Amino acid sequence: MHKRILVTGGAGFAGSRLCLALRKHSPDTEVTAFDNLRRRGSEFNLAALRAAGVRFVHGDIRLRSDLEAAAINPDLLIECSAEPSAQAGYSGSPDFLMATNVDGALNCLEIARATKCDVLFLSTSRVYPYARLNELPFIETDTRYRFAGTSPGLTSEGISEDFPLDGVRSLYGASKLAAELILEEYAAAYGFRFIIDRFGVITGPGQMAKADQGVIALWVAAHRFGRPLRYIGFEGNGKQVRDFLHIDDFCGLVLDQIAAFGEYAGKRYNAGGGLLQSLSLVETTDLCRRIVGREIPIGSETQNRIADVRIYITDNSRISRVRGWRPKMDAAQTISDIDRWLVNSGKDLESIIFGA
Repeated sequence: MHKRILVTGGAGFAGSRLCLALRKHSPDTEVTAFDNLRRRGSEFNLAALRAAGVRFVHGDIRLRSDLEAAAINPDLLIECSAEPSAQAGYSGSPDFLMATNVDGALNCLEIARATKCDVLFLSTSRVYPYARLNELPFIETDTRYRFAGTSPGLTSEGISEDFPLDGVRSLYGASKLAAELILEEYAAAYGFRFIIDRFGVITGPGQMAKADQGVIALWVAAHRFGRPLRYIGFEGNGKQVRDFLHIDDFCGLVLDQIAAFGEYAGKRYNAGGGLLQSLSLVETTDLCRRIVGREIPIGSETQNRIADVRIYITDNSRISRVRGWRPKMDAAQTISDIDRWLVNSGKDLESIIFGA
């Protein structure tokens, strides 16, 4: 059993919810959340963390001295910190992106090297090259694009871990793949265990979504607050598709991996909502209109942005074979949960999400 757990990015959306789940599941475990609070809205999570008995350390993952000064000697390190946008770095320097996602991961691995702690690394589906994904055969229906047939790394369930990795994948995806490779080398060289999870879209109540990260939560918030949206790229028709994982399903998976670390260790896993928990933007709009009860203007922009993907759906077969994990929360429940949080939060979420 892990008695001391360090969660980097622990005040962010995924990290904070995971810290709370860890404390609820195992009250005797010492849980430390390490975060620089750079993302606006993360400060709202501190009260809940402290109330649950989570130790909070304010520090920057890019600075090894901050990690060392925290004097944490974990037996499990969960790396949730990241600059998570697939558009990061294209409008200017990628310095912050690389310093956070590569140098920050390296600083975490130095902790693992010194302590021999287990490492659970949150990676991303963006490690798969976007051009290869967009070249896969597809068909167009009234509301979405669908994969047509199978090919290496594309099964009837979606994208598997065998999907080819040659090709560009976005600066963000490259940074996370680089961190994966460094982690694997460190584990072999210095003798600690690891798990790598390549998550797709994680969403749910508590997510301070942005236009380039957190599309499902952003769509719900726009409908709740009456903000306009745009379908961007792929003819501007809103038929591009992503699967999504409710934050409760995410936490349930990670808790199971921690409880049976040895069964999962040493492998990479795709983890996401899968085909049943997938939506196009058009379908998301329709569901938001029905659940929120408001119609908003939706614009259209035909030109693709760099690194945009037409369809991504996760094949969960490898991770499900370990201990039977599968996502449980469907689209309607996920959107309802997000909307309920927006209504009941009591915070000025509109200004945080939309910058107004």
